[in-house]
Amino acid sequence: MREKILTTPALPDALRARRARKERIVFTNGCFDLLHIGHTRYLQEARKLGDCLIVGINSDASVRAIKPDGRPVVPQAQRAEVLAALACVDHVVIFDEPDPRNLIAAVQPDVLVKGGDWPVERIVGREIVQARGGTVVTIPLVPEVSTTTLVQRIKSIT
Repeated sequence: MREKILTTPALPDALRARRARKERIVFTNGCFDLLHIGHTRYLQEARKLGDCLIVGINSDASVRAIKPDGRPVVPQAQRAEVLAALACVDHVVIFDEPDPRNLIAAVQPDVLVKGGDWPVERIVGREIVQARGGTVVTIPLVPEVSTTTLVQRIKSIT
């Protein structure tokens, strides 16, 4: 499963053969801290939209810049490995920037996916995907399931 974890410079080579076979490349991103059923259902639905699912995950420094209260709980290498262990995930890439725009530009996905809490017009990188004829899709969230909720529950029992 560790072979699924790539660097941004390694992506073009990893995707070359898939593109030659006309496979649809799907991209999504997030922190994926404390993986839960909302994440797994979301990733399974994203994978159904194409032939190859690439998941960009925020680095620890990137998560600290956008999330409160000492997050991430799980270090980036562990988050990447857990995601890589999922059958629906083909590749995992860690990115340091606050948003995945540069990573999306490197991947050039056919489908860009985010959770239903993101209006399409606010999804970072949508213009890159749409400019080359790709699609942007939102997937509904699992109600009342989130990492923030899990962290709050854990804090309340300690």
